[in-house]
Amino acid sequence: MDPQELRLRFAALTTAHLADACIRAGLPVRCGPAPSRAVVPGDRLAGRVRPARHTGSVDVFLEAFEQAAPGDVLVVDNGGRTDESCVGDLVALEAQAAGLAGIVIWGLHRDTADIRAIGLPVFSLGSIPTGPLSLAARPGDALRTATVGEWAVSDGDLVLGDDDGVLFVPAERAEGLFTLAETIRDTERTQADRIRAGVSLRAQVRFGDYLDQRLLKPSLTFRDHLRAVGGAIEE
Repeated sequence: MDPQELRLRFAALTTAHLADACIRAGLPVRCGPAPSRAVVPGDRLAGRVRPARHTGSVDVFLEAFEQAAPGDVLVVDNGGRTDESCVGDLVALEAQAAGLAGIVIWGLHRDTADIRAIGLPVFSLGSIPTGPLSLAARPGDALRTATVGEWAVSDGDLVLGDDDGVLFVPAERAEGLFTLAETIRDTERTQADRIRAGVSLRAQVRFGDYLDQRLLKPSLTFRDHLRAVGGAIEE
């Protein structure tokens, strides 16, 4: 999926739709840590991961930009540190100039007002005034993989971000996952429209039938019932 198609298709979806698609496809749901949020509420991003592991110097980001393709997203691994920032306005501005679609940080940012003015989507755990506090040796694979929360990601992954946070999906499975997500979205929209029209969700998913069947078969799960009736509210 090329960057333009990725952006267009994600524009009509949410990370929640794609997370549900991962569950339905039997894939791990690789969400960033719950505090990960856009500096500007409402910002969205979608692109291939361009990983960079921060060890105290900005040079790793500049080198990542040298290797990046238009539409990539810089994914910064600063170990989830909350005592320093690792990305500020100059890195955001340079990323924008290099054609990147945004930045995701497992750590903190600073220069919030300037980043907002730049307009490049930046997701982080929050902000703090101080920049890097120490300089460590850079590992040899600093530009090959990054860790975000419990997940290791690479340029074989896509990252998607919206108001619910960030989600990583394997690029090679993107087409199928997006198609599943679109099906889930359409089902949920139809259900929502019917609720507004006066048909309760319980009626739509035949919840009474489920309760009756569960009396006869206690092992029956609600998800099994939903699959049988075409519901999509849990996956």
